Amino acid sequence: MAEPFDVVVVGGGPGGYVCAIRCAQLGLKTAVVERERLGGICLNWGCIPTKALLRSSEIWHLMHRLAEFGFSGDNFRIDFRKIVDRSRKVSQQLSNGVAFLMKKHKITVIAGEAKLAGKGKLAVTKDGKTEEVSAKNIVLATGARARTLPGLEPDGKLVWTYREALVPDVLPKTLLVVGSGAIGIEFASFFRTLGSEVTVVEVLDRVLPVEDEEISQLAHKAFVKQGMKIKVSTMVEKLEKGAGGVTATLKTKDGKTETVAAERVILAVGIVGNFENIGLEAAGIKVDRTHVVADEWGGTGVPGVWAIGDLVGPPWLAHKAMHEGVIVAERIAGVKGVHPLDASKVPGCTYCYPQVASLGMTESKAKASGRKIKVGRFPFIGNGKAIALGEPEGLVKTVFDADTGELLGAHMIGAEVTELIQGYVVARTLEATEADLATVVFPHPTLSEMLHESVLDADKKALHI
Repeated sequence: MAEPFDVVVVGGGPGGYVCAIRCAQLGLKTAVVERERLGGICLNWGCIPTKALLRSSEIWHLMHRLAEFGFSGDNFRIDFRKIVDRSRKVSQQLSNGVAFLMKKHKITVIAGEAKLAGKGKLAVTKDGKTEEVSAKNIVLATGARARTLPGLEPDGKLVWTYREALVPDVLPKTLLVVGSGAIGIEFASFFRTLGSEVTVVEVLDRVLPVEDEEISQLAHKAFVKQGMKIKVSTMVEKLEKGAGGVTATLKTKDGKTETVAAERVILAVGIVGNFENIGLEAAGIKVDRTHVVADEWGGTGVPGVWAIGDLVGPPWLAHKAMHEGVIVAERIAGVKGVHPLDASKVPGCTYCYPQVASLGMTESKAKASGRKIKVGRFPFIGNGKAIALGEPEGLVKTVFDADTGELLGAHMIGAEVTELIQGYVVARTLEATEADLATVVFPHPTLSEMLHESVLDADKKALHI
């Protein structure tokens, strides 16, 4: 491999493989270095397999509602191993799909661990053997991994990270989930729906703390109604492992302590960037709290070295990484009119039951910005399609600048909101105002009508509440 590549991408996750594909489309000779499986955490240990698991739990939930829809049935049984096996097959199918895309676009895939080794050079090690790879541009897309806390280290048996939770050896009767962000709540929702007694502990004062406060409150109520035990403003002081489970000591902000016993514990307390052992310090690349410091274009400050995705910080989302990958590829190729990423136009989705989705500013942040705002709301109970689906619980909320009509934020909870949020993403990206959105014709009967009604409600013009 003496002839240099135009671009070598280190990491074959969503950001990395998309960057490589776009580079190849633009005529650049491209390679990807991957130490495990193509698709990265998202396809193999994150986004995709969790959604496969959640689909199974959704079906289990619906099976217990058959009478509502005019059916009868009994003797339902869970084959937990098949549920897990299906999720792994889905993951494998998509990882194989990425491998196909690499071949289709004539992208060289190099197995091994890469390390910066001087200007335009990488040292790639596999099975103790190291080879040098040369490139005019190197894109670091090494991703991130689960954060661990002192005294709460996972052991892979009784105390799990997302990896072990995706291939569990048992369906635990009791489960403690530490952290109520998207990862923690999705696992809590999956296991609770299948029958586990679930306790969720959150150090902050509400579940899903990055979401709008009103949405968090509705989510809390829904989770408790399902039988979850939610403990906010609470931290886990220590975990004591026994033969068949773990005893956790919890401490609230006011100093009260209690113990909770569980067969298994899932740690979901954030992520840290995979910045170690890739030659950053020697190359002069700055790292801030485990994440590479990069500019709006993905530049690291070192000519020819770029960084994207979870390695460079929040929002830690696969679609954000993909978009950054395209930006970097087009900057390298000299494409005109490339725009940097605007994080306020990146949606966030949590696939628990009920689903949660959001975009832009929360109501409180919009107020704190000093703007005069207008807020629209529309409940699922006012939507015909939601009632017909048997999903009448939920809310669509919109936040506008009262003076300009700019859509500042959108926040939702309920059935299929992870699909609905994109309507507002398109609107915000195209700079549609409240007045513009009010004139859009939405098909009936659809859940999407609630997007319209929430906009109308900002001016007290909603038609069905």
